[in-house]
Amino acid sequence: MAEVKVPVLVHNGKPIAESLVILDYIEDTWKENPILPENPYDRAMARFWGKFAEEKCLTEVWTAFCTEGHGQEKAVESAIETLRILDKQVKGKKFFGGETIGFLDLVVGWIPHWLTALEEVGGMKILDAETLPSLHEWADNVIQILMIKERLPPMEKVINYFQVAENTCFL
Repeated sequence: MAEVKVPVLVHNGKPIAESLVILDYIEDTWKENPILPENPYDRAMARFWGKFAEEKCLTEVWTAFCTEGHGQEKAVESAIETLRILDKQVKGKKFFGGETIGFLDLVVGWIPHWLTALEEVGGMKILDAETLPSLHEWADNVIQILMIKERLPPMEKVINYFQVAENTCFL
C-alpha cells in the first residue's frame, strides 16, 4: 500500500495533525480571517460536507484509481455519482461558500490538481465539464487563486507520486 502521509501544522512549536482538525485550529486561531461561515447552521453544513468529501468522495476516487479493468469503469461511475452531490452544492456559486474561498473549498482542494494526476496515471476521466459542470468550473476558479497556483507542486511530481502509489494499491 502507498505510504500514507498525514498533514501536520506546527504552530508555536506544537504539532496539529489531520486536515479537518488543522482547518478547525486555523479557524479558532486566526479569527480575523474566518474560513467557516458566521451562521451556526451554515458552519455545521460546511463541516458536514467536509466530512462527506473526506470520507466518501476521496474514498470513491481512490477506489477508482486502485481498480483495474471492468471494475474500474464501475468504480469511476461510483466516484462520479458521489462527486455529483458536491457538484450540486457548488452550483451557481464561484466557491462553496459563495464569492470567497472557505472551509469546504480547502477540504476538497485536492480536486483541481491531484485529481487531474490521478486521472492521468489511472487512465480514467472523472472531472469532466459535461458530467460535473459546476465542480469543474469551481476547480478552475480554485486553481486560478494566485496563492494556491504559486504553491502547487509541478504536475510531473504529482504524477510521479501517483505512479508509485499505483504500483502499491491493494484492494
